[in-house]
Amino acid sequence: MTTLTLQALEMSYPGTGVAAVKGLDLVVESGTLTALLGPSGSGKTTTMKLIAGLLRADRGDIRLGERSIRDLPPERRGVAMVFQSPLLFPHLTVAGNIGFGLRMRGLAPDDIAHRVQSMLSRVRLDGFGPRRPAALSGGQQQRAALARALILAPDLLLLDEPLSGLDPSLRDEMRGLIRELQRETGITTLVVTHDQAEAVTLSDRIALLLDGRLAQHGPPEDFYRRPASGTVARFFGGVNFLSGQVRAGVFHGPIGPLQLSEHVPDGDGTLTIRPEALRLGPGPNAHMAKVAGLTFLGTQTRVDLLIAGTALQMLAAPDQVAGLRAGAEILVSLPPDALWLLPRPPA
Repeated sequence: MTTLTLQALEMSYPGTGVAAVKGLDLVVESGTLTALLGPSGSGKTTTMKLIAGLLRADRGDIRLGERSIRDLPPERRGVAMVFQSPLLFPHLTVAGNIGFGLRMRGLAPDDIAHRVQSMLSRVRLDGFGPRRPAALSGGQQQRAALARALILAPDLLLLDEPLSGLDPSLRDEMRGLIRELQRETGITTLVVTHDQAEAVTLSDRIALLLDGRLAQHGPPEDFYRRPASGTVARFFGGVNFLSGQVRAGVFHGPIGPLQLSEHVPDGDGTLTIRPEALRLGPGPNAHMAKVAGLTFLGTQTRVDLLIAGTALQMLAAPDQVAGLRAGAEILVSLPPDALWLLPRPPA
């Protein structure tokens, strides 16, 4: 198992004059699965290609364990990459594709055949070895591509949007397989994705890139409960923000005083609370609210509220708000442990 370390990594595409990756520092702990998350143009695919050796960094370093791989050719880095498109060789069988890298290493045919058969079983492709890639479904092709990478036992596995071309049911199946195989093999893995839900369900940690910079890095729950900025909170669906002042552990804002659960210094600040964290009925920090509207979302209902003239959103199970109508007055509580004061930017 190997730790991946990016140190002050920078890279600009020729002729653009704009850095795609800007002073990126990131540590992916050995044996973990990290999602490299960000919107289009955030620098995540560029970062992955820099790690794989498909692009060259302008500055900074890329280390696997104790060795720098920045100046090594791709084939000497100990890195395997699975692209969004499986890129299987159409003239080879599935078994031939999976064993291709081992043949390049000069392993004996019997050894290759044994390892390929074992890998076919691990990715649930038993009996598919003699087929051509064209005879496989999209999900099966992606499993074959994953097997081709894993059979090389790389120090680092890179997955570039591996689920984006699959329909929802296949996506769930493939997500589970990736997670299962990563835990089984212990290979340090970095997955590029633009999908927050995918990053949260798949990874041990998330590294969020925004405009080529690392906006936050940590466990998935931190991005919901403790976002590093308003931008991060909004990227993860945050909609409730209140400006005010903290005095002696109480936030004073437009809807009235709110008791905080954690000690924070006195001063100006912005408070946020997830819409699913608001509660109907009495409780800490209870306030009367007027229902401005309701929107059924399937598994949840969005309730638009006005508290002291300030708009907030609440998400609730549909049966919890059955019978509510616009214009109704209800009691809503904001649990102190769900309130988060966004970190203040440096002066």
